Amino acid sequence: MSEISRRDFVKTTATAAATGLMLATGLDLQANPLGLPIGCQTWPVRDMIGKDFPGTIKTLTVELCSPVGYDDSGFAALAKYKGSELKEILNDAAITCFSSHFTIEELRKDQEDRIAWAKDIGLTQMLVPTLNGPKNPTLDDVKRSADEYNKICEKAAQAGIQQGLHNEDFELSKVDGQRTYDLLFGLLDPKLVKFQFQVSTISEGYDAAQYFMKYPGRFISMHVQGWDSNTREIVAVGQGTLDWKKIFTAAKTGGVKNYFVEMNLEKMRASVPYLRKLQV
Repeated sequence: MSEISRRDFVKTTATAAATGLMLATGLDLQANPLGLPIGCQTWPVRDMIGKDFPGTIKTLTVELCSPVGYDDSGFAALAKYKGSELKEILNDAAITCFSSHFTIEELRKDQEDRIAWAKDIGLTQMLVPTLNGPKNPTLDDVKRSADEYNKICEKAAQAGIQQGLHNEDFELSKVDGQRTYDLLFGLLDPKLVKFQFQVSTISEGYDAAQYFMKYPGRFISMHVQGWDSNTREIVAVGQGTLDWKKIFTAAKTGGVKNYFVEMNLEKMRASVPYLRKLQV
């Protein structure tokens, strides 16, 4: 398991204070890297979303988490909204949301229902955080997981949805000394599956720029966190030891179309000025 996987990371970061809620208000979020707005993964602000979804998303450009798959993590409150109602709330706030995370378990259980929900909102991307295979997989385990996900992605493609894979937990395991993540690039159909890179997996030796260059065109997005290799801590983008010019330049080769900052609101806010000025 990644040292700072999403579930563990949130346990070690304080819930953002209400005074830090206004991340985007009054700021121009059109950033130079990739020429795209600065996106926010909603996981770090899930407590706020549970209490006041319409009020919270007015401050953010967001990537959602499914209220079905993440019902035990603060997103269950979104289940009270129909997909069309969520879309209306987002539209009213002038927020474009085209991506969301779904667990592999909910897609196994009822993929048609989850696709219908995604299309009601207007999503074009459905990402899974992990294929959730065994902690110490065999090559056959990895092949089975890849085969299952290829079939899931084929159904999504038929519905006009791009399915993608994040890298957490299972993907960071090894098989006979070889990274499961690298095996999956060879086993998952490039016509059906795109990848979303978690930059903070640098803590486990997974370098974003290296992967973008190694697998050109295979990525669709990334989750952005600053990292300080000296203190081994998450920091705001532009602080710490990561070479962001190199990462964003490589991201173009990797095929990255959008990115989402995934940190507590204080660090997100501190990242905005740097991302706005970064020239790639």
